[in-house]
Amino acid sequence: MTTQPNCLNQFIDGEFTVSEAKRCIPVTNPATQEVLCEAPCATDQEIETAIVSAQEAYYQWREVPTPERARLMLNYQGVLKQHQEDIAVTLSKETGKTLADAKGDVWRGIEVVEQAANVSSLMMGETVENVARAIDCYSYLQPLGVCVGITPFNFPAMVPLWMYPMAIACGNSFILKPSEQDPMTPTQLAELAVEAGFPKGILQVLHGDKEQVDRLITHPLVKAISFVGSVAAGQHIYRTGTDNLKRVQAFAGAKNHMVVMPDADKDQVISNLIGSSVGAAGQRCMAISVAVMVGDAKNWVEDLRDAMANVRPGLWDDPQASYGPQISPQAKQRVLSFIAKGKEEGATCLLDGSDCKVPEAPDGNWVGPTLFTDVTPEMSIYKEEIFGPVLVVLCADTLDQAIELINQNPYGNGTSIFTASGQAARHFQHYIEVGQVGINVPIPVPLPFFSFTGWKNSFYGDQHAYGKQAVRFYTETKTVTARWFDPGMSASPNMTIHLR
Repeated sequence: MTTQPNCLNQFIDGEFTVSEAKRCIPVTNPATQEVLCEAPCATDQEIETAIVSAQEAYYQWREVPTPERARLMLNYQGVLKQHQEDIAVTLSKETGKTLADAKGDVWRGIEVVEQAANVSSLMMGETVENVARAIDCYSYLQPLGVCVGITPFNFPAMVPLWMYPMAIACGNSFILKPSEQDPMTPTQLAELAVEAGFPKGILQVLHGDKEQVDRLITHPLVKAISFVGSVAAGQHIYRTGTDNLKRVQAFAGAKNHMVVMPDADKDQVISNLIGSSVGAAGQRCMAISVAVMVGDAKNWVEDLRDAMANVRPGLWDDPQASYGPQISPQAKQRVLSFIAKGKEEGATCLLDGSDCKVPEAPDGNWVGPTLFTDVTPEMSIYKEEIFGPVLVVLCADTLDQAIELINQNPYGNGTSIFTASGQAARHFQHYIEVGQVGINVPIPVPLPFFSFTGWKNSFYGDQHAYGKQAVRFYTETKTVTARWFDPGMSASPNMTIHLR
């Protein structure tokens, strides 16, 4: 990567430059605590230079025809595919994700870049001929200007690729502030953007933390802000951005439920519950963290425990490892505190991963699979997002009770139902108050020609990520009402048009 020794460079005005930062943040391997590099906190002058550069680049880029923008995205997805393995290795080392999981992270981002290559058809406006006599009306979608993205640690390839390819394809310029916990992957994505032919200034990457974020989201030249992260940060960014008259989409917390009907296939249920709850160490906003066992499905809990007990975390290049470590010692301690609190509040811990050890990496942030039963909605382990490999089980007598439980939850990111009944699935999808619903699919993240549509406290804003809604978010609609006079026409004083 193009960096000074042990320190990432800022990517400003098309160049990787040595930062003048007076403060740097160590980036560590969460499995070993080895310091991989440092992320420099961008100075006020670096931020200003990046924004001015992005504004100047926007003035040129918005005039580039949409087919040319589409071809740039086609070229970029080709470069990303060529380097998918390299990106995944970088991602694994700084997040701890298994290599297979890291490759999936990169691939889901590539799919969004492919969607961005459809920008010409996605930006088609509307038209009506003869809205009045000899008057036509039509609309265009036009880019906004400088857009900013603030992305989380858990998907350092996929989430940035949710944002800037769509924004840039629509004719905007973009400034990315990636997570300070794993900024190497987004920096590599920027290097590959240069290789793909991105014009100078349409993509900038600045490193830092909340101080740099606040500078970006309050700057007068910034028009739109995209964010994925915690509830507290999402609320802050949404309030601050909108108070400064920015357009904001902020994806926040989650507490995702899987409803298990007694007619479902037990083996499929157990396999999918395990993968969706402890995969990626539970550090996914779409992870299943609550299983709602309906009726006799509650009898499967012991089998679920036995299967979870066979799952183990490990190093990124261990093909037998199911998932990696928590991103930081602080994240591990937070998960452990929830496990302890669950026990204190009276839940039964059927499987406790608090003392998990990985012999080849004793200093890693390891938490083993953890399963709680006898959980009530009043308990902290149910109410709050744990963001670790912890699954809690609640029971319901009927499907309607399960639906009521989920609808009362303040989050609405994703949910799923496992059943053999089409009627039950139809009833569930119709009445559930959650943005993304899976039917015999545990983590219903849509492909990019749909949109990622969290509800309630899982999302603040109006237009969601990727798909058609992203195009709407990154553009403004201009409506034109047009009349052309014919020399043979005459107009009366009341402007009525008389045709020959």
